[in-house]
Amino acid sequence: MSANGAIAEAIKEENRIHIIDFQISQGTQWITLIKALADRPGGPPHIRITGIDDSTSAYARGGGLEIVGGRLKMLAQQFKVPFEFRAVGIPASEIQVENLKIQPGEAIAVNFALVLHHMPDESVGTQNHRDRLLRMVKGLYPKVVTLVEQESNTNTAPFFARFVETLNYYSAIFESIDVALPREHRERINVEQHCLAREVVNIIACEGVERVERHELLGKWRSRFAMAGFKPYPLSSYVNGAIKALLGKYSSKYTLEEKDGALYLGWMDRHLVSSCAWR
Repeated sequence: MSANGAIAEAIKEENRIHIIDFQISQGTQWITLIKALADRPGGPPHIRITGIDDSTSAYARGGGLEIVGGRLKMLAQQFKVPFEFRAVGIPASEIQVENLKIQPGEAIAVNFALVLHHMPDESVGTQNHRDRLLRMVKGLYPKVVTLVEQESNTNTAPFFARFVETLNYYSAIFESIDVALPREHRERINVEQHCLAREVVNIIACEGVERVERHELLGKWRSRFAMAGFKPYPLSSYVNGAIKALLGKYSSKYTLEEKDGALYLGWMDRHLVSSCAWR
């Protein structure tokens, strides 16, 4: 919601929009944005979404990226929004400018949702894909770049510190799930088995290039974005308020903190996810 709010604000005067999603997954993030842009005064803009995702997500999705494209196209037709979808089925770390098919006259918005921490950096090898991607994206002159990341520090931490950080972080994650869904709920079981358990095993049991779950705190991401030439873009206080109201329906132990231009979603006294925007 916070990423969509930043994108909607940044492109509110534009007629042709190109959203580049570096890990589109199920594509559900864009449902609310398409609906919101359908009601824009003067008519909706033309939306083009480039959905990037590698083949490992096909199992969870039940098929290839054409499933995502089909769903979003049907939604856009229903709300009379001019729409195009382009699938790029390769890992985000391998993306080059030519894969994105940038067109003249379109306003670009880039979405990094829970994906950059999978990119190897200078601590893994000679190719620093985190910073390479940010520099490449900056060269596209986007209207806005949104970042959503887990607020955890497991990238370069030595094993014992990484173990303790993982224990504390995922304990909070599991506690927060416990108040939302019963333990026998099928969706909860799938998330715990196929997402969270795999993440924990990868963080604890793998090293080098095999360890792809390499989270960094927002302070480190700020440094990376600043070095790539980005400046902070303010999040919408209206959207932030809507998120707070929504959270209140689940549990009072969820927290939402606005600090230094970013939004932190937490459980009790632990930040879990941060959201911010850049330009």
